[in-house]
Amino acid sequence: MSMCIYIYSLIANTIERYQRRVKETGLNHKRDDNSQQARDEIYGLTKKIEQLEISKRKLLGEGIDACSIEELQQLENQLERGLTRIRAKKYQLLREEIEKLKEEERNLIKENTELKEKLHGMGAIVVASSSSTLSSAEVNMDDNGNMEVETGLFIGPPETRQWKKIPPQN
Repeated sequence: MSMCIYIYSLIANTIERYQRRVKETGLNHKRDDNSQQARDEIYGLTKKIEQLEISKRKLLGEGIDACSIEELQQLENQLERGLTRIRAKKYQLLREEIEKLKEEERNLIKENTELKEKLHGMGAIVVASSSSTLSSAEVNMDDNGNMEVETGLFIGPPETRQWKKIPPQN
């Protein structure tokens, strides 16, 4: 009986080693398949990069000496389509900028109107303070709230200066 147990354990060990070996071989095949797939992918990407670089050089006008008329025509058409897309995008961005500036202009006009209304409401105060602080100026306010200021020029030291009115320049 002990002999049977011994033989059984030998057979079990042999089967276990066989199964491990089959697994390892299978894994190695999978690794080889994965590494071959990675090499194929790298090769494909390398070829694609080379083609893109050739195409880029052609678009830049380099290396076109060997191109046929058809290739040059295709290249020209490709450039025209690209230019059309670029111009369309540029036009769109300019329109957006114009709209933004128009909106800013409307806001500034509104703010300016509000400030003019405030100024018109404070017109008497502004004229009084302007007259006292600008002794050399003549301040007039019209009906629309616009202010006209005529300035003068003093000649000489403060105690002996003379008032000289400068005519408006046209």
